[in-house]
Amino acid sequence: MALTRNFKETVQARVKRDPAFRRELLREAVETMLAGDLETGKAVLRDYINATVGFAKLGAATRRSPKSLMRMFGPSGNPQARNLFEVVGYLQRKEHLRFEIRTSQPPRGKLTAKAA
Repeated sequence: MALTRNFKETVQARVKRDPAFRRELLREAVETMLAGDLETGKAVLRDYINATVGFAKLGAATRRSPKSLMRMFGPSGNPQARNLFEVVGYLQRKEHLRFEIRTSQPPRGKLTAKAA
């Protein structure tokens, strides 16, 4: 489902005035992709990029064409892991963030192997 222009303008305005919302939008994009929902994660990341650095500045920073980056994060885009991580790394540095991956469940116990 395509977002309406009014919604995108609302998100962009909030990103500009609310640093906590901006950081959470980036976190949500990354977390969504790690959870396996690449389409939604790319859409959220695209909105984040449009509302913050823009594709022209991102392209200059990553040495990729802005059009290539727009396609990468578009609905039919399929970014390579190297490109995706480079973009996320750049955005983290711009936000002064560092994402960490943690398990959400404690280990269930020791696994032991029985000798046959």
